[in-house]
Amino acid sequence: MRKTEMLSLLESDHYKDILTELYGHEVYIYQKNRYISLIEKFSSRFGDRPIRVISSPGRTELGGNHTDHNHGKVLAASIQLDSLAVVSPREDGLVQTWSEGFPEPFTADAAAPEQVPENESATSSLIRGILSVFREKGFNTGGFDAYISSDVLIGSGLSSSASIEVLIGKILGVLYNDDTVGPVELAIIGQKAENEFLHKPCGLMDQLACAYGGIVAIDFAEPGKPEIQSLHYSFEDRGYKLLVVDTGGDHADLTDDYAAIPREMKSVAESFGKEVCRNIDKSDFLKKIPELTAQLGDRAVLRVLHFINENSRVDQMVNSLKSDNMAEYLESVKASGDSSYKYLQNVFTSKFETSQKISLAIALTEMFEGFKGAVRVHGGGFAGTAQIYIEKERYESFKNYLEQFFGTKSVTPLRIRQQGTIVVI
Repeated sequence: MRKTEMLSLLESDHYKDILTELYGHEVYIYQKNRYISLIEKFSSRFGDRPIRVISSPGRTELGGNHTDHNHGKVLAASIQLDSLAVVSPREDGLVQTWSEGFPEPFTADAAAPEQVPENESATSSLIRGILSVFREKGFNTGGFDAYISSDVLIGSGLSSSASIEVLIGKILGVLYNDDTVGPVELAIIGQKAENEFLHKPCGLMDQLACAYGGIVAIDFAEPGKPEIQSLHYSFEDRGYKLLVVDTGGDHADLTDDYAAIPREMKSVAESFGKEVCRNIDKSDFLKKIPELTAQLGDRAVLRVLHFINENSRVDQMVNSLKSDNMAEYLESVKASGDSSYKYLQNVFTSKFETSQKISLAIALTEMFEGFKGAVRVHGGGFAGTAQIYIEKERYESFKNYLEQFFGTKSVTPLRIRQQGTIVVI
């Protein structure tokens, strides 16, 4: 489909319904104009060519903090904030993606993804990684031009990197594999590329939540074949807004902090002859704690205690949503946050011991007069965002309250999006 026809479709009632379903009625005009602007920018740079528009959402973690990398259980959801690409294939094998806010394109050679260019950017390396994993798994690859816009802000804790990874995978799936690469495969490809080409030890939750869509309970007992359960639930219908607050903490130089969590958990598992904590028997673990603390230190033991309890907590949260018990669900959210703070210890980093922005956000939220919601660290932790449930009627006053401390636009309301990574047009 070419530019003129696509712009005409965006003015139709049918696409008004599609964009409203993806983003919400209150931002329909903004999103329509965003699509139009991106199509115009693509055409201005690459000419009037046949194009597709593909959207990949960000995600929010609802439960299961730092459990996926040890084959645990998580509860997550895709959100209305997304990465959006206008794309067209090209015949020479070159991948060229322009992204809003960056002066130069990110490039890779689909014909030779194993070759490492000089001074390669992290994003170009990631694209090259996705191309490489596609080929490794026997899928077709090829070149394309893309113009990308993302509302999933970097460092927001809403998985901007996973959103882009799955987006690039979806582009290759649509253009060169008849859109036969499913959401689980897209997620696995994105994770492998991030692990091996960016050397970041992420689990699979982020990519899978972005690719799949909606609220999903995921059991990673067999990571290559995760068990996925979709849940349809509206927090707003039950009187609560879900939001995140960007505390302004810096994620730079925190890879070691993130990597230490799975490494310490797995060191405990290895003492039982296991690869991951999912395979540890709880009673055996409790009996062996004196020995484990002597060998591996207290923090490793505390982090495994978090894993064991958090894994069970995900089941409780799923049951609460199924039984429509919002009060019980919020109690589990609070318990998850408490465990992350005390046992997992990913609310702040000892590297910057005087900077404890997430701790401050949690404290200020709990001090908000009459607060009846829940607050927890969001995602990887150490810096970035806190996740909060607040009564709908108190949202505006709460937003104004928190923005006194963290700045204008630091509070972002989230809307659960039912669609994962999709071709919109």
